[in-house]
Amino acid sequence: MLAAGAVASLTACSSVERSRSLSDTTVSARTIATQVCSNCHGMHGVSTSPNFPHLAAQSPAYLEGQLRAFRSHGRADPAGFEYMWGISARLTDQQIADLGTYYAQQPAPGGHSSNAALEQRGQAIFANGVSANGVPACASCHGAHGEGMGAFPRLAGQHADYVSKQLAVFQRTDQRPEGAVMKTVAHALSKDDIVCLSLYVASIKPGG
Repeated sequence: MLAAGAVASLTACSSVERSRSLSDTTVSARTIATQVCSNCHGMHGVSTSPNFPHLAAQSPAYLEGQLRAFRSHGRADPAGFEYMWGISARLTDQQIADLGTYYAQQPAPGGHSSNAALEQRGQAIFANGVSANGVPACASCHGAHGEGMGAFPRLAGQHADYVSKQLAVFQRTDQRPEGAVMKTVAHALSKDDIVCLSLYVASIKPGG
């Protein structure tokens, strides 16, 4: 009901330049981003709440893939579908592509350091993996500085709490089938590994 109510409330504005209507295919991605997505993700894709991921400077291919997964109900983690199924339902392929471009062009979020010792351990896992458990280096897919590559998302500067929760989703559920490769990777991570990795990627500043 919350999602349905939210979608209904987004149809209030009549001007296309300020429209919150997600059923109007003429509304630009920039308008959708600033009038709708900004409520959770911030005006330029930098969210204030760790419940909602930063989208700024994210890989366009990754963002497009996630929006399509939400639209098709392929991505079913509760924190995502409670908000995103309704919002993505009527987005066109062009709007989705343009949203990916809009957020990719926004300035990257700044890193936030909170525990140097744990971040150092997380950096070692990120750069080298955990060979004893068959965990590959995160950097091999996400970039040496967590900048993201193609369909693999940017992790640099992301909220630690959000990253931790998503690793748990990959590890314990099948709610994100498009990221099946991550289920294998996350399965071998300990709770401490996840904490350290999450804190490390959150600490990465723009440019590494």
